[in-house]
Amino acid sequence: MTISTETSDPTTNDTTTTSHRYISVADIMITRVVTIEMDDRLSLAKEIFDNVSFHHLLVIDEDNHLTGILSHRDFLSALSPNIGTAAELIRDTETLQKRVHQVMSHNPITIAPHCDINLATQLIVDNNIGCLPVLENNHIVGIITWKDLLKAYYRA
Repeated sequence: MTISTETSDPTTNDTTTTSHRYISVADIMITRVVTIEMDDRLSLAKEIFDNVSFHHLLVIDEDNHLTGILSHRDFLSALSPNIGTAAELIRDTETLQKRVHQVMSHNPITIAPHCDINLATQLIVDNNIGCLPVLENNHIVGIITWKDLLKAYYRA
């Protein structure tokens, strides 16, 4: 299947059609997903974020079902800005004792692996989010971020 995009030159009224090959979410999603539990402390999230290059943790409940997303941005906004500085006080480090469910984004928008990346792009842009968990039969099978989509479009 191909997806056609029409572009027109307003000065000449010429229309050009460009074809792109069909790319599914499964073709570009990341399948090694790191999860964290709702009642884990932010200190665990800090340890993870300090040692990886990605910016989203999927939050699961005791039955391994997706309940939310903890983004690096949400994580940082929940912490005291004095952590790790000379001005750090005990109350600053206590912010690391908050639970993930207190900070995470609830009810995340998800996508299925068979969906087209154009739908993933539309969901990310329309909802102003950085990633989409990929679910199949209510089980997490991957994650797709805006960077993954940008790379796919660049290569197409």
